[in-house]
Amino acid sequence: MRAWDVPLLDPEIGAALAALGDGAREPLTPENLAARQERDAATRPRPTVRDLRADGRFEVDELSVPGAPGDPDVTLVSARPAGIAGPLPLLYYMHGGGMITGNAWSVLPRLLREWALPLGLAVISVEYRLAPRTRYPGPVEDCYAGFVWAAEHAARLGVDADRIAIGGKSAGGGLAAALALLTRDRGGPAPVGQLLMCPMLDDRGTTFSSHQMAGVDTWDRTSGTTAWQALLGDRYGAADLPPYAAPARATDLSGLPPAYIDVGSAETLRDEDVAYADAIWRSGGQAELHVWPGACHGFDTFAPEAALSREARDTRTRWLRRILARTAYAAPGPSSSR
Repeated sequence: MRAWDVPLLDPEIGAALAALGDGAREPLTPENLAARQERDAATRPRPTVRDLRADGRFEVDELSVPGAPGDPDVTLVSARPAGIAGPLPLLYYMHGGGMITGNAWSVLPRLLREWALPLGLAVISVEYRLAPRTRYPGPVEDCYAGFVWAAEHAARLGVDADRIAIGGKSAGGGLAAALALLTRDRGGPAPVGQLLMCPMLDDRGTTFSSHQMAGVDTWDRTSGTTAWQALLGDRYGAADLPPYAAPARATDLSGLPPAYIDVGSAETLRDEDVAYADAIWRSGGQAELHVWPGACHGFDTFAPEAALSREARDTRTRWLRRILARTAYAAPGPSSSR
């Protein structure tokens, strides 16, 4: 691949990555997976409930709710701005980390600062089990069980059951897309929208961008293959893999809540995310797609103060404000053709 065949990085993002050194682009491999998980567990922030309450600015609770039949309970971290009366809209959120790292607590300071306070909404972050210790369908079933519980206990949580959006970033974005499919097909509670930030959707690694950005992006084809193999085990590459494992496998995207999808132009996941938005449109659904020029995977994490990162955050916030102002999305019942 010639250098001019790879999209140029935004200058601010490129400078931020250069300052981080080669480690920012170290691929995930089967050989270093265990070490990466240990390093993440040791270094990723894990604020306590007391930390998250921020001297009384937020009401925060850890909840243990029933998992899927035969599965362990699921931990939900519920947070909301303190002192706001009445039921609040809710963002039900799934953290990133390639299905193999991350936790429900570390994402909450950002979610509370960027969305809960300015929009006056509640947030629930779900602690789903990680691969390879727990393979598909364990993680998505954790997310589904927690979502159903939250919708059914909306009054207890002080949230509006008719204004619940789901969302996530990277692996969490893929889980949010899978959760939207599950709620549609099982007739579960219907979210009003799905916020999919650089979602991890396709296990096959056959898109042009997955080859174009190999060895270049912060999350490249090698990393993706390793993560999908960790999640799917012997089912990796199976022709009959369900769309709840890899939403890009879905052949019918009708009847889903409106979607917000964003991704970088210099990103491995670019083409699968663009294709997913197109498939929603072709199914008659609503999708708002943003391809951020010169952005790599996780650009707003690596370069949070870059102009492009600020614009992306503002655009997501505007979509979330708009979608939560609507009444509950009336999704049609599941089709027998699925």
